[in-house]
Amino acid sequence: MASKSPIRVAVTGAAGNIGYAAIFRLASGAVFGPDQPVALNLIEVGPGLNALAGVVMELQDCAFPLLTDVVATGDLNVGFKDADWCLLIGAVPRKDGMERKDLLGINGKIFIGQGEAIARSAKKTVKVLVVGNPCNTNALIALRSAGNLPSENFFAMTRLDENRAKSQLAGKAGAHNSVVKNVAIWGNHSSTQYPDFTNATIGGQPAMQVITDHAWLKETFVSDVQKRGAAVIKARGASSAASAANAALDTLRSLHFPTPAGDWHSVAVLSKGDYGISPGIMFGYPLRTKADGSWEIVQGLPLDAFSREKIAITERELLEERATASEALGLKL
Repeated sequence: MASKSPIRVAVTGAAGNIGYAAIFRLASGAVFGPDQPVALNLIEVGPGLNALAGVVMELQDCAFPLLTDVVATGDLNVGFKDADWCLLIGAVPRKDGMERKDLLGINGKIFIGQGEAIARSAKKTVKVLVVGNPCNTNALIALRSAGNLPSENFFAMTRLDENRAKSQLAGKAGAHNSVVKNVAIWGNHSSTQYPDFTNATIGGQPAMQVITDHAWLKETFVSDVQKRGAAVIKARGASSAASAANAALDTLRSLHFPTPAGDWHSVAVLSKGDYGISPGIMFGYPLRTKADGSWEIVQGLPLDAFSREKIAITERELLEERATASEALGLKL
């Protein structure tokens, strides 16, 4: 066993499809490295606890060398105890006939409780990534409920959109997705998010020089990335799970390790006014992680009129979500 102290990761919704796709890779060392021990706190509710017992058996049966211990619980205080990372996956999905306000009201109560429990039980340096939708506003609710924990340690996932955008750009360019860099996802993880092709590069060249069909970029590309989640649901009869888990783990890795020179990664953080965005909403930005584990928003990117228009749309949606959640929960967010 490596001599490093284990990184303790708490995962809500651990027996669900996304959690199931994530935790074995966490335990294997695929996220934090081949010499970094990992401990898992797995959290479920109600009927999910039976399934979670089976997941624990499977983790035991994998005999992962880096996995030091597993806690399985339905108690948030136990589940978040001493956590270095909280991966908040569990959330009530939107059902037919359910208004967004209803969803925000139901999930808002969940994330209030989780934020409070994280503040009580997790390490004061804990980092929190919200995956459960609507993840931007759920992350804001958790942050506001977490007392004095640093706001810069709360994140909402936009990496799935970034990965989708890279794949679409690579396909159109006839290139491998590994050569697509500098893709920013601005705003909300929803159908209003803006996948920014104007600052992206393909093989070191501006994407708009490699892909000369700019109508495709502005219309088909943006729309396809925005609606990809719905397309997956239509095709497989269920929402994205493996790709969402992969994006969550990509996010953890990108926030744990320094960002390669000249690139960035996308994640939603609490806006403090950068790029003219209203403060106090969880907004997707391009970030760079520093060697000391802190991060910064990439500054000075040029945004043309098309980009600014798209960014304004997703900003409005997030302001509306915040207002709706505040009303539904009786909170000032």
